[in-house]
Amino acid sequence: MRGRFQWVSWKVLHSIKSPELSRSCSGYVSRVRYLMRLKEDDEACREALKSGSFLLYYNLAPLLKSNSNVYKPAFLKASDLENMLKKIGRDKHIVSESVLLGCDESGEAQFSLEVGDLDRSALERQCGGVFVDLTKAFFMLSGPEAPIVTKGQALIRWHQTNGFCSATGQPTVRNQSGSHRICHSSGITYYPKMSPVAIVLVSDGSRCLLGRQATFPPGLYSALAGFCDMGESVDEALRREVAEEAGLEVETLQYSGSQHWPFPQSSFMVACHATVNPNNTQVSIDKAELEDAHWFTFKEITEALQIKKPPRISKGEPPAFWVPPSFAIANQLIQEWANQQQLTRK
Repeated sequence: MRGRFQWVSWKVLHSIKSPELSRSCSGYVSRVRYLMRLKEDDEACREALKSGSFLLYYNLAPLLKSNSNVYKPAFLKASDLENMLKKIGRDKHIVSESVLLGCDESGEAQFSLEVGDLDRSALERQCGGVFVDLTKAFFMLSGPEAPIVTKGQALIRWHQTNGFCSATGQPTVRNQSGSHRICHSSGITYYPKMSPVAIVLVSDGSRCLLGRQATFPPGLYSALAGFCDMGESVDEALRREVAEEAGLEVETLQYSGSQHWPFPQSSFMVACHATVNPNNTQVSIDKAELEDAHWFTFKEITEALQIKKPPRISKGEPPAFWVPPSFAIANQLIQEWANQQQLTRK
């Protein structure tokens, strides 16, 4: 751990010495403080709505645009959105129902807006895009664009399912930015939440363990994962999940990263690598949790990482083995393991 902290400290010092990174950090601080103001000041947020950009959702499906088969989120300028609403005969005041997402590099506020009560065909025609189910949109977007799309959906879904106070049953009222809801009867303030999920890639030194649930697409295998129980640390949750699902006892854990994940609701994925004793690798699957799980070799993993979208299934043949796409943190874990294996094999 000491060496790791020294490496982090070196990165921090290096960033301080770099004028370019310092300017970037300054811009980041400005954007964060601007967003905080929009979250807390209803009037400032209303003003930002007049010049912001908007990502539309139809029953939680984001609007995407295609250019030479490259799909991107179809953000609309405020003026374009109002003109579009006018053309389909809807009041522009629907814009006030938007939820604050963030702001882009130029400092322009970004919002998400659910339009499921409008005419879908008319919206797609006017916007020149198409509403795509989020599970499919993941495979059409580049990595950097997926998080903003998932955040927008998660915030809209949270507002849809938190319209009443759990203590009084009375309606809750959102602030302008949508950063919280208040029950005026009880005085309770509700904030959007994510459920913590521990995800782990287990290795025995030369192989890694992947599993699949029955709900996965054919051929897809991923790292083991599970929700953290109340009172558990991430370490405890990971050790428990590996024991429950695969019948293995973890020896070491190493943190890798984290990610917001919109399924099944809104989860906070904390990703780690784990090792088990290479002399104790017999997998015992909990069929209530997994359909299958087994060890994969470096060669198998390398080949699977080359598959960038769900492979077609040939009739009469078993489905090809593939792993989650690049935007998923499970893919990051698998790629990191493969990279480490490649270094040790040189």
